[in-house]
Amino acid sequence: MDPSPFIEKDLDDDAEEFIVSWAQESLLTLRSNCASTWISAGRRSQAMIRTAVHNYFAHRAKITGLEFKRLLRRGRTSLFIGMLFLSACLFLSKMLLGHEAGTWAAVVRESLTIAGWVAMWRPMQIYLYDWWPLLQLRRVFTKLSHMPVEVVQRAKVE
Repeated sequence: MDPSPFIEKDLDDDAEEFIVSWAQESLLTLRSNCASTWISAGRRSQAMIRTAVHNYFAHRAKITGLEFKRLLRRGRTSLFIGMLFLSACLFLSKMLLGHEAGTWAAVVRESLTIAGWVAMWRPMQIYLYDWWPLLQLRRVFTKLSHMPVEVVQRAKVE
């Protein structure tokens, strides 16, 4: 953890990754070892560390929630565009080549159908797969924003 975690500061990236990976398994309490000179101010320093950790993870949960909302908005936009394109492809296929029986007509008809369904790939990916990892990460960050934080004094090394 950053040696001077003011309330507005971020945690070190490696520390965050370590804490989050443990939280996904079952972290119950975060224990921070600090040099005795740093925590000589006593309970005020410990409360500041606790507040900094809780605020950091509450902020990360909020940011992840915003990313989730942005993803769903992008999904709706992609779905609308995909549906329009699919409808246009199927309409063109039916109107231009509806009763044609030749090989080229069949190839063009199938190509338009496939192109229309490929346009639906991104909205399907968003609504089937992309949303739940963000939701899970937001839950982990929320859990971490409420976890107990202990600050213990590290023994002096001479």
